[in-house]
Amino acid sequence: MEERFCLACGEPVRGRSDKRFCDDGCRNSYNNKLNSTPNNFVRQINNLLKKNRRILEEALREEKLVKISREKLLSKGFDFDYYTNQLHTAKGQTYMFIYEYGYLPLENDLYLIVKQKQ
Repeated sequence: MEERFCLACGEPVRGRSDKRFCDDGCRNSYNNKLNSTPNNFVRQINNLLKKNRRILEEALREEKLVKISREKLLSKGFDFDYYTNQLHTAKGQTYMFIYEYGYLPLENDLYLIVKQKQ
């Protein structure tokens, strides 16, 4: 019978003929390492979206809508490149949304912040 070795640590594997790891710790370690690179990209995008959402939420507070300058949003770390969807109105306006919070570009580098009705 051919001797098998753990894919994570290289130790000999005992047990079933299709067993690939010596224990659960090695199996978890191997799979975490295998999935870390693709998941890291998604994690970074999700963190940017959550940060943008939090900034809009803090700007709006309990108001129905608020005007805020582009500079103020940027100073808080807002990234205009990341949003979840767009809403095109009948008036030809385009709101960018980060989940339920949206913003509409106005003139003079101002933005109208709104919350979508649930």
